[in-house]
Amino acid sequence: IDPAFDHRPANGIFLRFYTHVHARHDGLLISEWLLELAKRNKLGGGSVFRATAGFGRHGVLHHEAFFELADDLPEKIEFLLSEPSAQTLLRLVREAGVDLVYAWSPVHFGVLGKEDKG
Repeated sequence: IDPAFDHRPANGIFLRFYTHVHARHDGLLISEWLLELAKRNKLGGGSVFRATAGFGRHGVLHHEAFFELADDLPEKIEFLLSEPSAQTLLRLVREAGVDLVYAWSPVHFGVLGKEDKG
């Protein structure tokens, strides 16, 4: 979660990027590159999720049961950010020339537990 929210429930952006497990940029896996980019720019936390199957804009079905296609499974990298932070992350990815599909959704989120003020 974007550090700007300071444990208070807030409205923000759920920003997701879609790629393949072995896709790379600047010698790093795209997932590692995106997480490092966000961390280096203090844009909040992110998570990486690997799919068991999927197909995208090129129409190729990747499934872990298909031996020859199991090595390049779909992957999702997601962030909960303020709108300015989400815009910054998209700008940085665009400037780096990385070819990625993304989804941008308005979201309400917060943190529960000892620090919960709401």
